Amino acid sequence: MQYMMLIYSRELVEGMATEKRQALMEAHWKFSDEAGANGILRQGAPLAPPAGAATIRRTEDQTTVTDGPYAETKEQLAGFYILECETLQEAIEWGKKIPMGLPGIPGALEVRAVREVPQRNAEPARAGS
Repeated sequence: MQYMMLIYSRELVEGMATEKRQALMEAHWKFSDEAGANGILRQGAPLAPPAGAATIRRTEDQTTVTDGPYAETKEQLAGFYILECETLQEAIEWGKKIPMGLPGIPGALEVRAVREVPQRNAEPARAGS
């Protein structure tokens, strides 16, 4: 089963001192190398700063778009990994290795199973057919 590791951080890479940023990048490379060598890394990436984000909200009759991230919290979604693990406990053990606790960088990690989508039985309708 695939598990998504959502990394939340109070401090964004762009605002970090060069030494801290380099240490964090090296810690993520080390994690990625280990997870890749164990054959469980499916994907991972940092996210751009939330200042460039947009949030789309929809009700029955209205759609609005606002600048910035959805959540108004001190911690922002900073990046993610997708790992292939046998159990939630295995995913949690790998999650404990993901860099987010370097000195002066408070953060949190949410571990969530990725739902499998059933295969479609019929081909989708094509535009203009």
